Amino acid sequence: MALVDEEERRRAERAHQVALFRYQLIREAADPALSPRQRGAMVRELAARTHTDPFGRQITVGRGTLDRWLRNWREGGFDALLPPTRQVTPRTPEEVLDLAAALKRENPSRTTAQVVRILTQHLGWGPSCRTVHRHLGRLDGCDVVQRPRHVGFERPQLIEFSRLADVLNWPRGMACVGPPEAS
Repeated sequence: MALVDEEERRRAERAHQVALFRYQLIREAADPALSPRQRGAMVRELAARTHTDPFGRQITVGRGTLDRWLRNWREGGFDALLPPTRQVTPRTPEEVLDLAAALKRENPSRTTAQVVRILTQHLGWGPSCRTVHRHLGRLDGCDVVQRPRHVGFERPQLIEFSRLADVLNWPRGMACVGPPEAS
């Protein structure tokens, strides 16, 4: 339980840092003494610059985002600048993922798509292929085959393919001896 509390504390601290960063950006533009024209010019200038976020990355923030942060701050104060909390509990029931792992262990040659199809037929619904693939990849004893990325044509294959394309697209009625001679 202490691990969960520690994780929640870290998330809250990061959210507070993000809210402070947002407030630092909009602080001058939030001055009620500014006219809409002055505020617009200031927000456009802020949007044109790069900023260092609380985690050290260089970022740009769009004008629409700055306007939204200003609106949120006016309506709800500092707490409205906090990023929304993310759902960290899994959406797919653990029983469904266990069933997917059992199906894969039963027949290791099954693809992820086949496992999802069986789950859909059995349960009436199924998680996405990516969810099952990610889950199976984390488990021991469930070998998920990583397909090699497509490399593309190598030069000999490309030359042969272009010759085939020339022959197949040759005008009808002409002998396929070679390209027409230039006159």
